Amino acid sequence: MDDSDREIVLFTSAAHGLVHTYELSIPILMTVWLVEFSTTEAMLGLIVTVGYGLFGVGALPGGVLVDQYGSKPLILACLAGMAGSFVLVGLSGSILFLSIAIALWGVTASVYHPAGLALLSTRVERTGIALGYHGIGGNLGIALGPLATAILLLWFDWRIVSILLAIPAVVVLVLGLFVEVAPREAESAATTDGGPEREESNDTKGQVSLDSFVDDTRKLLTLTFGLVLLVVMMSGLYYRAFLTFLPDLLSDFLAGLVDIELVDPDSPYAEEFDLARYFYVAILVFGVFGQYLGGYLADRIPVERALVYVLVTLTILAVLFVPATATTPAFVVVSLLLGVALFTIQPLQQATVAKHTSPGTRGISFGYTFLVIFGIGALGAGLAGWVLTVAGARELFLVLGTIAVIGATIAFVLRRVDRSAE
Repeated sequence: MDDSDREIVLFTSAAHGLVHTYELSIPILMTVWLVEFSTTEAMLGLIVTVGYGLFGVGALPGGVLVDQYGSKPLILACLAGMAGSFVLVGLSGSILFLSIAIALWGVTASVYHPAGLALLSTRVERTGIALGYHGIGGNLGIALGPLATAILLLWFDWRIVSILLAIPAVVVLVLGLFVEVAPREAESAATTDGGPEREESNDTKGQVSLDSFVDDTRKLLTLTFGLVLLVVMMSGLYYRAFLTFLPDLLSDFLAGLVDIELVDPDSPYAEEFDLARYFYVAILVFGVFGQYLGGYLADRIPVERALVYVLVTLTILAVLFVPATATTPAFVVVSLLLGVALFTIQPLQQATVAKHTSPGTRGISFGYTFLVIFGIGALGAGLAGWVLTVAGARELFLVLGTIAVIGATIAFVLRRVDRSAE
């Protein structure tokens, strides 16, 4: 990589990490909001569902905007919007104001994935390694964002923490202004796993039209791609339903299992210290191993079969989660394995989408994929809040197990259909 490529990779990796920092800091803050606004899990789950839903739904129009205006302006707008929305979160004086702020985050964050991936695939010569670093940036945000939020809550009120979280986005935005994204020479056009990309002239600008959008969408109307979308929808529902209320659930479970005073009860930090927040971070950190495992499996066995294995594993772990709270070692092992399995599925999904779509429709196919995973998948937050309100944790994990069973069944059908077409 030359200096220009390195700047682009660092810029996009930092922005990617911040997107997931905010995404997974919200569940940490929810443990405070439940008390601060005297609301129920169902209501808060609905509010977060809207924000997470917009995060997914906006991916498809976000891709259209990228083609129209270019990647860099959209990434800068994303950073500005995320920073502004978290400032508004800190200023929220009512549940309605908080709802608006979270919705704004969802809208502005939604454009990142199509913008960031388009920039890397059209402006960096070594696209593969660039996407690898980009993924690492996202994983760091997934793990370190919630950790930073939990630590800051020890010292500051949640309103101040929300505003402080906006600062890194402003810093990356300012640095991004100096990142050059000049067009590459045509002969060094990047390639992805799907083959050569279309020749670009100006950061992907001006390529979109209604006719091309409709034509590419028609090309995706196949049985196999429809089954792929159903599988990723199930995994998206599982992902959001599991993670949204996880810090609060862990707090309840650990209270009956662990009696360790890591913070002096007389310390000014004692009231804000919650071991569950740090265990939540540990589960996300173990997800990094899942990303590696998913890539390993995708290179060695048919991705449809790997999806069946992982979804069956998620089913078993969901059923075991509440019974495992009987002992601390069992609970820790099952929780960490859930973190690994939950993130193992992500590279498998991406490999499955690539396998069942043509190179010419790869961009829009991932647009629809993110729409389903983060858009429809966001309903998992509302589902989890409703189940916890009317029933309890045991019932929630039985619902999660059912979702995973449905996903595994669809992946099995996809495997059979794919083999019959060979």
